[in-house]
Amino acid sequence: MTERPFRMTVPTRLVLEVLLAGPELERYGLEIGREAGLPSGTVHPILARLESAGWVSSSWEDVDPVRAGRPARRYYRLTPDGVVAARAAVARARRPLPSRSATALGGSTAMGSAS
Repeated sequence: MTERPFRMTVPTRLVLEVLLAGPELERYGLEIGREAGLPSGTVHPILARLESAGWVSSSWEDVDPVRAGRPARRYYRLTPDGVVAARAAVARARRPLPSRSATALGGSTAMGSAS
């Protein structure tokens, strides 16, 4: 797995959550976008970044587009290393950030001090 960091945006987290809901499943881009509530123009660049990072693998389905009445789909799934990395990344993304006032006061909040 390539360790190339990328920004954990909300759309990236949403795509990872869809993939983590069934890490053994292969899903195509439009399906991932629908489940994540994101347009394909957002989903496909995210999937490309995840694939270049080694978190996701992809393959084209073997279908005759004329007989299927649609273009072939590219299916994506998390790699074994990607499952581990995605779970950790999503957990970090969900962790609340310390508030500015707590940081400025050395870890205590302004709400807790009554004089």
